[in-house]
Amino acid sequence: MLVFRPGRSRITIGDRFVGVSRADSTALGVSRPVILRCMNEEAEIRIGDDCGMSGTVICSAVSVTIGHRCLFGADVTIFDTDFHPKEATNRRYAKPVWNEISAPVVIGDDVFVGTRAIIQKGVRIGDGAIIAAGSVVTKDVPPGMSVGGAPAAPIGVVVGDE
Repeated sequence: MLVFRPGRSRITIGDRFVGVSRADSTALGVSRPVILRCMNEEAEIRIGDDCGMSGTVICSAVSVTIGHRCLFGADVTIFDTDFHPKEATNRRYAKPVWNEISAPVVIGDDVFVGTRAIIQKGVRIGDGAIIAAGSVVTKDVPPGMSVGGAPAAPIGVVVGDE
């Protein structure tokens, strides 16, 4: 696992976290290690108890919060920022104003995110939701909803414990 945390930024990882960074340690393999990266001193990443991630990248400029008992398939990517200014002029060299190009990501408890899904800035994913493999999540996902596609759209309802 690679962790990048400048200055006062915060990364909090709950109990019994498992981060799989080796291709031979998971069924699908991974193309990269688990990476947790804060982009500036005000950024934070919070991961709840009993979470598992395989080759997941979490990049935060403001805040990424993950609940308890979440499971992330191989090579999931989560970010809360656009990474660069929207204006075309001098975009490559302009220093980002993080709070103008970022919005928190909040993922509830008991969420499953499938292989190579992408969760973008400003998204809230409700408790018990499922994100299908390869999905691009650009909008909120209600609790107990299953979504898939690019952009992700509802494909079903999660069956509860009976």
